[in-house]
Amino acid sequence: MSELIIIGYDDHEKAQGAYEQVLVAQRDFIVTLNGLALVSVDADGKQHVETPAKIVGVSAASGALWGTIIGLLFLVPGLGLLFGGALGALTGKLSKTGINNSFKERVQGMLTPGKAAVVVLASKITEDKFADAIKPFGGTVLQTSLSDEDEAELATELSGS
Repeated sequence: MSELIIIGYDDHEKAQGAYEQVLVAQRDFIVTLNGLALVSVDADGKQHVETPAKIVGVSAASGALWGTIIGLLFLVPGLGLLFGGALGALTGKLSKTGINNSFKERVQGMLTPGKAAVVVLASKITEDKFADAIKPFGGTVLQTSLSDEDEAELATELSGS
């Protein structure tokens, strides 16, 4: 089971500090990351996504799933319409996993101009230690879970198998 955690911030600096703290938490074995991103919105409303160069232990399938989640949550809300059935089916599968339209709308509501969010996909997390690690940065937390079965099904869809 993986946890998708999105922490919204009113400014980029706090989000950057939290993002860096999540990397420290991974190094300290508090969290095992499958994906990490810092999403910020500039004054013109344009979203920018920053990810670490590499997260140790992440497979290609997990990386593809992570990229799809980031794309559907932040970058391209109409992507399913542009690319037709295959991506539409994948979007439908994601919506059954807890990443539904309501969740996406709540995430988008956090990201207005000048705001930022840290997005974490974790396969393992020591929740109390993780919460303590990021507590100094504050923020608004949204969280949902992806079962191992959901992840496997989504990875299969992404690979075209």
